Amino acid sequence: MYDIETLYEAKSVDDACRALAEDPQSMVIAGGTDVLVKVRGGKFAGAHLVSIHELHDELDGVRLLDDGTVWIGPITWFHHVTTSEIIQKTVPTLGEACDTPGGPQLRVSGTIGGNVCNAATSADSASTLFAYGALLDVKSTRGERTIPIEEWYAGPGRSTKERDEVLVGIRIPRDHYEGFTGHYFKYGKRRALEIATMGCCCLVKLSEDKKTINDIRLAFGVAGPTPMRALNAENAVRGMDVAEAAEKIGELAQADTNPRDSWRASKEFRLQLIKEMSRRSLIEAARKGGADI
Repeated sequence: MYDIETLYEAKSVDDACRALAEDPQSMVIAGGTDVLVKVRGGKFAGAHLVSIHELHDELDGVRLLDDGTVWIGPITWFHHVTTSEIIQKTVPTLGEACDTPGGPQLRVSGTIGGNVCNAATSADSASTLFAYGALLDVKSTRGERTIPIEEWYAGPGRSTKERDEVLVGIRIPRDHYEGFTGHYFKYGKRRALEIATMGCCCLVKLSEDKKTINDIRLAFGVAGPTPMRALNAENAVRGMDVAEAAEKIGELAQADTNPRDSWRASKEFRLQLIKEMSRRSLIEAARKGGADI
């Protein structure tokens, strides 16, 4: 049973911000694939919901801005992110990641903004947005601000977005993706309808001869309480030959991460996944960039 006390359908972003400001118990709902599960489970008993589901003109779609920035509306379905021509030409690894949550039904109802706002370390878009250095624009009756994704996560399932703020845009600047090729690797016990046991995204920028790692970004979900970058590992392999970097990246990434034991996997198993997935993701990202490895 869904214990919902009130449901207000916002007519605009400003209207949603007003409704959230006026009711201190209210919370945003879009696709509902996360929120409604929690409501049904009793976590948000007597929920006061403000729906932004119909705000397509303001919050839906993918655009390429004049400066090359990729803009993604927060209520854009996972499927529409994956199939967007703009995404495929600019940040295709994000499209790959958005093709992995749940099954086909979820991917045409779940939204990328909800995936971010849920703030779960296992979210399939999280590690890839982390690797791309996404900028998250939020709005409230107090005004607007931008939160870099590195500052978004406050802990397991918690973000630095205030309750009365609405996520109004996800931006990936041109210099965060140009020249990079990437690979997203999700590990689970089955290929669909599965929460990630580990998620790994690797982006690489190769030298002109395709033999050297000029730049790299390696990000994880479920390798710690929040999504994270393996910054020391990245720094260590920049300038290395691709094959040498692939050989070393796994152990370096293990030293950067801190997975936990859970009923789904042990810490030791997750550390082994980090080692192997780092290597495989780097190799696949480099191959997409033209490396012969």
